[in-house]
Amino acid sequence: MTENKLQEIDILTLLPQRPPFVMIDHLTHFDEVVTTTDFEVRQDNLFMEDGILNPCALVENIAQTCAARMGYINHFIYKENVKLGFIGSIKNLNVLRPAKLGEKLQTKIEVLEEVMQMTLVRASIKVGEEVIVTADMKIALTDIDAQ
Repeated sequence: MTENKLQEIDILTLLPQRPPFVMIDHLTHFDEVVTTTDFEVRQDNLFMEDGILNPCALVENIAQTCAARMGYINHFIYKENVKLGFIGSIKNLNVLRPAKLGEKLQTKIEVLEEVMQMTLVRASIKVGEEVIVTADMKIALTDIDAQ
C-alpha cells in the first residue's frame, strides 16, 4: 500500500484506543521493520498543560505507533481483529524537549526483535528534523480482541 493510501486509513481501525485517548492521527509508513505515524498537538488533548504536551503523552504516542503497526498487520495482512497490547518495558527514555501546541510529531519505530508475542522497538519522535524523544520499548501483544 502506498504511503498516500496509508494516510487515508481511519486510524481507529488500527488501534484499540478510542477518543479522547488517541495519540496518533495517521499511519504514514509501514514495512516489516519500520513504521511511522504523525500526530498534531492540539489544544483539546487530555495531556495539554499550558501549551505543552505532558511527556506521558509522548510515551503513549510511541506505544500507539506500535499498536498501529500491529493493527495494520492484523487487519490488512492476517484479516483478523485488532488485538490488545501492553507496554512491557521502557528503557533509555530521553525526552530532549516537550512537544508544544500546534507542532506536528513524526514518530518512527524500528523493530529490533520479535519473539512470540513480544516486540522490542527503538523509537524516535521528531518535530521537523529535530529529534525530541528517543526510547526503547517492549510491547506485549495479547490474543484478546479490541472492543
